[in-house]
Amino acid sequence: MKILTAILVTVMLPVLLTAQNILKGRIVDKSNNTPVDFATIHYDDGNRYTISNNEGYFRLSVPNDTCTLLISHIGYTTQKLSIQNSSAELVIKLEPGAVVNLKDVTITSDINNKNSFHAISSIDLNLRPVNSSQDLMRLVPGLFLGEHHGGGIAEHIFFRGFDADHGTDVNISVDEMPLNLVSQIHGQGFSDLHFLIPELVSSYEFGKGPYYTEHGDFTTAGYVAFQTLNVPDKNMVRLEGGQFKTGRIMTMLNLLSKKAKQKGQSFYIAGEAAYTDGPFNFAQHFGRINLFGKYIGNISPKSKLTITVSTFTSKWRSSGEIPERAVDAGLISRFGYIDSLQGGNTSRTNIIARLTTTMSGNSFLQNQIYYSHYYFDHHYDDTFFCR
Repeated sequence: MKILTAILVTVMLPVLLTAQNILKGRIVDKSNNTPVDFATIHYDDGNRYTISNNEGYFRLSVPNDTCTLLISHIGYTTQKLSIQNSSAELVIKLEPGAVVNLKDVTITSDINNKNSFHAISSIDLNLRPVNSSQDLMRLVPGLFLGEHHGGGIAEHIFFRGFDADHGTDVNISVDEMPLNLVSQIHGQGFSDLHFLIPELVSSYEFGKGPYYTEHGDFTTAGYVAFQTLNVPDKNMVRLEGGQFKTGRIMTMLNLLSKKAKQKGQSFYIAGEAAYTDGPFNFAQHFGRINLFGKYIGNISPKSKLTITVSTFTSKWRSSGEIPERAVDAGLISRFGYIDSLQGGNTSRTNIIARLTTTMSGNSFLQNQIYYSHYYFDHHYDDTFFCR
């Protein structure tokens, strides 16, 4: 028995001597107390690090009760924090920064981090002009769009060598609600993103290849996932105009006070109206109206409810595809048309309810249900009147 005890002591002593303290905490935005996901927490002069999860929680092994942390994130001021008691659970509030600083980008070797392009997408979203849902899609490297049959139909997607039609090989989601229609005459996977107001997107993630089973069977060429704002920084009214009688008005209003923001609550609404005739001889008369609302409230100290409601309607005329022989013969120009009865109208209404419950440690449980109703009426003539 003494020999066995001596062996156990010999084996366990190095483990006990090198025991680590587990530092737990949460990263939140100082202005509104919303969680900051994918913030980097450095320790030991940057040689050790961890990353906050979707709800801002993190865990980090430290050898002593006292240590110094360096917390950074794109769009926030880097914070240096001295810790005197590693057993206490921290709440670290980051101050939003005035500019995007590339020094805040952290490159890691964590191959299990599926959101490896999160930093890149955050920079692009802040620096590149985005005026439509098409511009949002074009932010993804290697993805470009084509359009035919007018502005009311989902864009034709080309992604990493795939002709993905209107979404057949690319999984697209907004706030984790899938957009791909499993049954649609234009292609199984038809994904119409026109209901999304671009100013409301806070972040997006993407992945290339068929390696992401959690995103479903449309993820052949890859996936694109958009997240909308939880708490807008300010109210907004935007007016835009351009050629071909193009005009757009967008507004966003926060309906709760600053005190409600500090409690982690938010309720805002947004609306958009757009019109254009387009560059073709046959005026498109394209019009679209979008409405959006999002509420976030705490129903208990550890449970948060998020409700999102959106709807849009669109109507347009289309010059459609035209035969090259008609252009060569001089019957029409390359901006002309054969059939004036093409076009359509469409609408979509979405309701998303999500309950997020904080568990022990830095884990959380998320339950989500959604309702989506899509209407699509399209008049299309591919016979060219047999000319």
